[in-house]
Amino acid sequence: MAAETTPLASSRLGKLAQRSTTEREAAMEHCELCSLPIAPEHRHLLNLVDRELMCSCQACSLLFDSTAAGGGHYRLVGDRRLTIADFEMSDLAWEELRIPVEIAFFFNSSAEGRVMAYYPSPAGPTESLLGLEAWHELEVSNPVLGTMAPDVEALLVNRARGARQQWIVSIDECYALVGLIRTRWRGLTGGKEVWEAIGEFFEDLDRRSRPASRNDGQQSNAAA
Repeated sequence: MAAETTPLASSRLGKLAQRSTTEREAAMEHCELCSLPIAPEHRHLLNLVDRELMCSCQACSLLFDSTAAGGGHYRLVGDRRLTIADFEMSDLAWEELRIPVEIAFFFNSSAEGRVMAYYPSPAGPTESLLGLEAWHELEVSNPVLGTMAPDVEALLVNRARGARQQWIVSIDECYALVGLIRTRWRGLTGGKEVWEAIGEFFEDLDRRSRPASRNDGQQSNAAA
């Protein structure tokens, strides 16, 4: 069955991801809540209504460092990065998820009440209608997925060019990858430059991630 997809180029999420890294850094020199100057390395808040990322100073980040803060409107994006070498997902299981490309990310949307799947494209982030039964089987095989914070953490999968890599990362990492691909893609296949940049992105992500096991969430899930 051909995957059904929905482009998000007109959404707030799409507009954010379509900015290049340089454009975003130039536009985000101040906290978007209190307007104070912020360092290049800073935290983000996620607007749960339109899924827009907002740069935040340390003081404002501390105010929202709780799921109860923000009145359900904002959520602080964490900085957890896990690389999961023993992630269990066969080629058949990947096909059953109905993702039409080989790079994608998945997150639990509290607004939608379900797991959502997106993949980066030259047009920006695009939603793929997820095979929910296939996702449930993936969660059973990989209990660590049950530890993902809703909205602000995602499973990022790279299967491009023979790779078999999986991470749990903050959602802003996924948006950064989407922006990289949209701004550097050329022609039908992307071109050498974009694939080199994608490779560097994943290498850097690996350096900043700590190892984890697919079974890391098993005990907490059983207790629940």
